[in-house]
Amino acid sequence: MSNSQPIGIFDSGVGGTSIWREVHELLPFEKTIYLADSKNAPYGEKPIEKIKNLSRKNTEKLLDMGAKIIVVACNTATTNAIKDLRTEYSIPFIGIEPAIKPAALKSKSKTIGILATRGTLTSTLFSQTSDFYARNINVVEIEGRGLVELIEAGELDSPQMKSLLLKLLEPFFVNKIDYLVLGCSHYPYLIPILKELLPKEVVIIDSGEAVARQTKSILETNNLLLKEEPMQRPIPEFFSNTNLKVLENLTEAAKYSYKVSYLDF
Repeated sequence: MSNSQPIGIFDSGVGGTSIWREVHELLPFEKTIYLADSKNAPYGEKPIEKIKNLSRKNTEKLLDMGAKIIVVACNTATTNAIKDLRTEYSIPFIGIEPAIKPAALKSKSKTIGILATRGTLTSTLFSQTSDFYARNINVVEIEGRGLVELIEAGELDSPQMKSLLLKLLEPFFVNKIDYLVLGCSHYPYLIPILKELLPKEVVIIDSGEAVARQTKSILETNNLLLKEEPMQRPIPEFFSNTNLKVLENLTEAAKYSYKVSYLDF
């Protein structure tokens, strides 16, 4: 394994680009390859074995493309498959799971909200994390059914999105949460709308920055961090197995050049 090889990132669609942004911001000279498995989005509605098999498929593709480390930029894949991936492959894996710990520790009202997919909310890892860090906290869990599909369809600012969010957020209003944990890598793209709809005192937490820091730490530990800045910044590569338009729209705000391509995987 060479430290000049790329960081591989995969998600059940375009949402994990929110994680990629944090990784790229912290490690701008590292090569990155992103796989958007939009053909199979969302993972949160699928059986556990299907999630594991899709995660293996994505892993194999990233290994074929030379990845030195893999970021599982999907909460559902992390909570249901990362243990198996770490057992079956020798490459380091970085997972993403809801940031329950900081929300539980900082909450003054002792009531926090979790917005996540069913696959994450029903996973063993999520249950263990919640039980450990939020024993004395009222945790209001909401399944964001339909949100991923709208984001994948490019409907971020649509009336349908706002209407669905108002319906989903109602239990958070009733229970007066003061922290909202986003449990899906697609959901950070909803933060502007969530801030508009939620009371001003509600703090929204996602895991992107923590994932980026952990990625850097594991690269350093395994002597895989790029030691010298290249002559030119590497061009981030994004691949999708469906229509490229939404992925292109979400990545066009990147500060540097990038490449978006179709890939059958």
